Amino acid sequence: MKYRVLPGGDIDDKIIPVSVVFLDVKEIEKSGLSQDDAIRKVAATIQGPAAINVFDMDAVTTTSDGIVVEGAIVRMGASDNGKVNNEFGILPMQEIILSDELVEKEPHLKQWKKLFPEKKMFRGPNPKDKKIPVHNVVITGRASNNNSATEMMNIITMDEVLFPILGQLECMHHGDVLVGMTGQVISVGIGMTVAEMYGRVFPHPQFEAGDTAHGSGAYAKTLKQYIPCIVCDKKVIARLTIRALQCGCVPARDIGCSPVVLSIARAMGTPIDFDRITPAAQAELDSVGCTREWMKQTSHMTAEEVIAHADEILPGVEQAKKYHADDLLVEKEI
Repeated sequence: MKYRVLPGGDIDDKIIPVSVVFLDVKEIEKSGLSQDDAIRKVAATIQGPAAINVFDMDAVTTTSDGIVVEGAIVRMGASDNGKVNNEFGILPMQEIILSDELVEKEPHLKQWKKLFPEKKMFRGPNPKDKKIPVHNVVITGRASNNNSATEMMNIITMDEVLFPILGQLECMHHGDVLVGMTGQVISVGIGMTVAEMYGRVFPHPQFEAGDTAHGSGAYAKTLKQYIPCIVCDKKVIARLTIRALQCGCVPARDIGCSPVVLSIARAMGTPIDFDRITPAAQAELDSVGCTREWMKQTSHMTAEEVIAHADEILPGVEQAKKYHADDLLVEKEI
């Protein structure tokens, strides 16, 4: 069984507090192991704290702001010095069943219905499967693998890394990633979620498109500002967000109003539902320069132009350095 590891340590003076393991369900199936046994066997080979994520690249998932993408984490684990806690160390993600009623409640899923109706969807765990309250997290020893395997922490040192799903999928796709500091824009953007059942962060529908999960005004930009992050190349998120807009999704109505989503809609001159941006969300957006006046200063760039100039158009990630994922990850086999 082959797997790949991003070793814990230091990348360009950014602390990666745990090792991160990427396991493909196809490799697990070839080995004849169950997913839980595969996580434990891989854990036994790793010294120190680790997050272990199992991917189904034939499934789909959603980003925090409601963009439907190919590839999904279906199980997450946490280990420390080769051990996996039997009660708190492994958690499966809940499969979502596509229906017209669900799309009515979660309009961002029109992307799933239009583009990938034959594919399974996974986002976060079912609360019934959880033994840890509130957070969608697995823990073993020093290792915390939180927010459905997109935010990892060493619980003793309190060092943390944000590893959003698109950054992880680029590792699976052997693409490019940016390693940097989260900064103020992403710190605000990760609060601009959509309401979902079994969401990656919130297990029940809570914060609809146009609202903020943070609700902390200008302070929101500091929440994760100094935490390292590993994210996808900006061309990737531009391409996927444009696809959502082309499916008829409107920022603040169907998908979130994060600075990245708004920047793309603004560049292309596509609709934004200003009336649904709550005062709390607007206060946070204002703090990073995404004012109403800024949103209305639209261009009419083509999709190809936006993707080509994504690095200039899309805000976010400070002190960023681009790496080919294969230069950061180590391939192993057991």
